Amino acid sequence: MKAVHFGAGNIGRGFVGVLLHEAGYELVFADVADALIGQINDQDSYVVHEVGEGARDHEVTGFSGVNSASDLGGLREQIVSADMITTAVGPRVLQIIAPTIAEGLRARAEAGVEGRVAVMACENAINATDGLAEAIRAAYPEADQVAIFANTAVDRIVPDQAPGQGLDVTVETYHEWAVESAPFQGQTPDVPGITWVEDLEPYITRKLFTVNTGHAATAYFGRQAGITKISDVLADAQVRSQVEAVLAETKELLVAKFGFAPEVQQAYVEKIITRFTNPHLPDTVERVGRAPLRKISRTERFVGPAAELAERGLSADALVAAVAAALAFDVPEDPESAELQARLAAARGDRQATDALVTDLTGIAEEHPLFPALSEVFAAA
Repeated sequence: MKAVHFGAGNIGRGFVGVLLHEAGYELVFADVADALIGQINDQDSYVVHEVGEGARDHEVTGFSGVNSASDLGGLREQIVSADMITTAVGPRVLQIIAPTIAEGLRARAEAGVEGRVAVMACENAINATDGLAEAIRAAYPEADQVAIFANTAVDRIVPDQAPGQGLDVTVETYHEWAVESAPFQGQTPDVPGITWVEDLEPYITRKLFTVNTGHAATAYFGRQAGITKISDVLADAQVRSQVEAVLAETKELLVAKFGFAPEVQQAYVEKIITRFTNPHLPDTVERVGRAPLRKISRTERFVGPAAELAERGLSADALVAAVAAALAFDVPEDPESAELQARLAAARGDRQATDALVTDLTGIAEEHPLFPALSEVFAAA
């Protein structure tokens, strides 16, 4: 069995890659980073180091790399013979790689390969595979005859790595990879690391609005408090109360929307907070907080739940405070942070301009019940 995985970074190697390896798949990593692909092709193995309770090391073997920018022919051949295609490239990059995948699927059909290949986008976004599939179909309308598209929910903290580790990756022990089973019509691939579910929406929404919302809130509030390491942030009582208030609001939404038992969701929240405080994870507020423009967009971790709460007539004050903290995330080395600060500066002092920026960056229109609160925090930024 063969899996082509787009994105050979830490998440690709330390999460999706290791689980597919342990399921018996030959791994082909596709990436545009030529040096990384060269390193992958030069080595026979790498090690995924878990840290935390019950930690162990996992040696990964049986992999190769292909440059998805310069070796399109080689990548197409790998897709033709693949049993599974996965991604960990970031939601915005999916549209970029879609035409390449489409060409591989077209070549697969022309080669007469039997069976459809599973395509799963493993990204921090709701229904990311749907978006990828739509872009693939635009380039190759017959894609569904060749591929099975299934949405996923993925959860594992993979921090920035210490220098000199090479391909080795340090990760937390916890992981969850939930995939919707319906597209496979009872013939799901045998991957022990996957949890197959009939209805993915509650799982992926809960994960995004608890893990991702909480993680980013911890980073932004922590940076405002002058704290560097994520594992240290929640030791600050004031910051912890801010994060807990954010997760209390998303809990209220999740309980109302999906019928989770309040005590079950609270236990999930507490488990997540414990994961954030893992002292063995060398994670920083700057890494977790990077890409603030994406994180404050309409369907993402802050504005997404806040908008739904406002539409239900419920409070979203803590989530709006997290947006305000995100607006204060000034890290020149992060391109999105630099762009955000430049756009805020250009609109500063002009309420009409800042209100237009609210809608442009968050997708919330003036008539939406959440807009007044966002207007205030943008004007104050």
